[in-house]
Amino acid sequence: MSTVIPAEGTALLSSGSVAGWTQRYTGAVMDTFGPPQRVLVRGEGAYVWDADGKRYLDLLGGIAVNALGHAHPTLTAAISAQLGTLGHVSNFFGTPAQIALAETLLRAAEAPDGSRVFLTNSGTEAVEAAFKMTRRVAASSGVGTRTRVLALEGAFHGRSMGALALTAKAAYREPFEPLPGGVEHLPFGDLGALEAAFAPQSVAEHGEVAALVVEPVQGEAGVRPLPPGYLAAARRLTRAHGALLVLDEVQTGIGRCGSWFAYQQPEIGGGIVPDVVTVAKGLGGGFPVGAVIAYGEAAHLLGRGQHGSTFGGNPVAAAAALTTIGVIERDGLLTNVREVGALLRQEVEMCGSPLVREVRGRGLLLAVVLNEPVAPQVATAALEAGFIVNAVAPDAIRLAPPLILTAEQAMDAARFFATLEDL
Repeated sequence: MSTVIPAEGTALLSSGSVAGWTQRYTGAVMDTFGPPQRVLVRGEGAYVWDADGKRYLDLLGGIAVNALGHAHPTLTAAISAQLGTLGHVSNFFGTPAQIALAETLLRAAEAPDGSRVFLTNSGTEAVEAAFKMTRRVAASSGVGTRTRVLALEGAFHGRSMGALALTAKAAYREPFEPLPGGVEHLPFGDLGALEAAFAPQSVAEHGEVAALVVEPVQGEAGVRPLPPGYLAAARRLTRAHGALLVLDEVQTGIGRCGSWFAYQQPEIGGGIVPDVVTVAKGLGGGFPVGAVIAYGEAAHLLGRGQHGSTFGGNPVAAAAALTTIGVIERDGLLTNVREVGALLRQEVEMCGSPLVREVRGRGLLLAVVLNEPVAPQVATAALEAGFIVNAVAPDAIRLAPPLILTAEQAMDAARFFATLEDL
């Protein structure tokens, strides 16, 4: 019987060409993503290398995941040390890393006394837990049956069944219908539509609202920040009607927009306190971990035995998240995100390319909006030039680089966009 993994360990996995690995990929990996654009074998800082030895500036960061870049020495040391001490114990037991992470997230969220955290493995799992919390609103409020949940057009909240019900894109939803019911999608940023959803006539026809679930900045829809004042109005309406305000900060949280959470920025959140925030992606710096932060009374919506996770909050994931947050704070990366993000935005907007119309977003979650629907061609050209970006919409390129991106690297990116002509 042949050995599955060579006795030498995984070192041999870095050998071979992009073409060879791609052929093996198509023969072994389920075809849910299509063939890989490249096969990457190592990374350092904001750069990665493919199996042919070509270097790329990673301006996507694993889709806003690699907050500290690749192979960050502090993060890799923390993960190794924790795994060498205690790797997994189940949630019948607590661990210092798990407890410290929950406390740290509550502090970063500036959550009031009585708030609590539920730890997950991913963003979609965090959203699933939040969705389950919305089903408990009726029981906690004593107001009949509340299963009506509001979300926004353009929303992306994940691909598991509950999260998919909240996600707006028909191409994602339709193959898996019927989805969990009661979800309504309102026009993005439309305060009139939001107020109408809570109006007496709407309540009489559709029932009381259990929750409003929104992203402060829609990532998959093309990096669209909610208009100023929207979240403040949402907070007023949800509080007046006994509904939860759930903020999906899976992509925007943990410094991505220049603050721990995007809603903490006055121009986005206006000083609100939400009921629930979901977070993942950059939380573990590349290690899978997510969290649900429940503020105040919302922390009691899920009781003992009503939810769980085998791996959620395991000590290795918790150590990764603690270290990621610690490095962001230690190295002043929130300031770096604001300063380098502003530089990147300015330089791309002023690059002189006839294809570039504007740059929108916050911090280091940006979209380069194009004058033509040629984003896939731009992403391909970027890859050939040594830059990893994402065609998030036909006319928009998403940038979500590591939070450690330097000013020089931002200028390199701007110089690439300056080379773009009509495609």
